[in-house]
Amino acid sequence: MGEPNMGAYQTIDPALAASALEWWHDAGVDLIVGDDPFDWLAAPSDEAFAPMPGLAPVALPVSSAAIAPAPAALPDTLEAFATWRMGPEAPEQGWTGISLAASGPADAAVMILVDCPDRDDGQAGQLLSGAPGRLFDRMLAAIGLSRDTVHIAAVCARRPAAGRMPRELETRLGEVSRHHVGLVAPKRLLLLGNAASRAILGTEMGQARGILHRLNHRTGTEGSTGEQDTGVVASFHPRFLLEKPVAKAEAWRDLQLLMKDIGA
Repeated sequence: MGEPNMGAYQTIDPALAASALEWWHDAGVDLIVGDDPFDWLAAPSDEAFAPMPGLAPVALPVSSAAIAPAPAALPDTLEAFATWRMGPEAPEQGWTGISLAASGPADAAVMILVDCPDRDDGQAGQLLSGAPGRLFDRMLAAIGLSRDTVHIAAVCARRPAAGRMPRELETRLGEVSRHHVGLVAPKRLLLLGNAASRAILGTEMGQARGILHRLNHRTGTEGSTGEQDTGVVASFHPRFLLEKPVAKAEAWRDLQLLMKDIGA
């Protein structure tokens, strides 16, 4: 027989070996070879966790950093809220990118809520820019409105890394959005896309479409309350309509529903 081939032992990746050693260390392996055989995969016995004789158990202190602080109360005026929304306490301030403020009159009769800024909105400095924005402007014009007459906001003031709102922040961002609606107190609210529909109505846009929902803009809950009513309509985001032009006919019916009896 010839000499054994040692090449396989000479080409071990040092980084891979270091990674394996680190893993063993984290797993509690501190000896490669011991004097006595030991089954590292065996389940630990109860004796392993028994306190030492003469020593009473000591309660470990709970780190305050491990307890998430309760969210502070949201500002009760639109001006203060707008400042807070762009500040360090906003839910998405740890994300990269540019925060885009809401725009339009504070007392607008119609409010528009989208999911988040589009990729080009940061550079444009406004929500709904580019091709989706041009289609949005035409949609507003078709019902006698313009950006100057509506209040436009996003559930996320910054664009998420994946372009979708993180599920773990949906509840908090929904609370923030409903509070925003309450401060504007519009007669009508148009929700564009799934994330906006979930934030306000708690349901997907496809299920919410075709209905004029009644939202108590003071409490953020559904139900008819007279003067505190906001009529809510869910519809397609303009970016979806650019991809699926066949849905424009349905979007037009949504816009008609939005404006029905708005002056009553």
